[in-house]
Amino acid sequence: MKIDIISAVPDLLISPLTNSIPKRAVSKGLAEINFHNLHDYGVGKYKQIDDTPFGGGAGMVLMPEPLSNCIESLKKNTTYNEIIYLTPDGETFNQSMANQLSLVDNLLIICGHYKGIDQRIRDLYVTKEISLGDFVLSGGEIAACAIADAILRLIPGVIGNEESALSDSFQDNLLAPPLYTRPETFKNLTVPMVLTSGNHKLIDEWRFEQSVIRTETLRPDLLKNQE
Repeated sequence: MKIDIISAVPDLLISPLTNSIPKRAVSKGLAEINFHNLHDYGVGKYKQIDDTPFGGGAGMVLMPEPLSNCIESLKKNTTYNEIIYLTPDGETFNQSMANQLSLVDNLLIICGHYKGIDQRIRDLYVTKEISLGDFVLSGGEIAACAIADAILRLIPGVIGNEESALSDSFQDNLLAPPLYTRPETFKNLTVPMVLTSGNHKLIDEWRFEQSVIRTETLRPDLLKNQE
């Protein structure tokens, strides 16, 4: 999988996406992650990338020319399955979407900045708009890191034990069950006996029951999605 990310501040992307699971994906040759500085495509002597909004109002808007020039340059060498814009008014990102995106070959992610990007870029190029939730960030970089990480860890071979990703929360609209490791007793709290029984059928049943209970308590909306 190839992920290209356009950003006005690409340094914000480097640490999260060059360590841990993303680093493993790249080092195994299973993914390629490229950061593209929007300022390299800026307009004029000072490489301008933003301007005041037509109609007045506070804040600045990313200009269409730099974004268009960057996108067109990247499209010369890559056919993208999706060109994604990260925006608060996009579709809320979830595990199902991560699963779908993990199956494609090439993604281009546009990080917004300031008040956002010129609408004409959305009209001309963007094929999918994604939000992390009902809140506003200073830019799309944090969202891009979260989405890329969620996608990359699903690619077969990235995580040593592929069952680990398949048992994560939200994969089946259930939250993960409680987790325990050594020592068996900690501050007078003991691991549930079923987990040390060696009976995998009972362990699986217990984990499923705990997932349902935890979901009913914390996220009952997920169970409604199964109806």
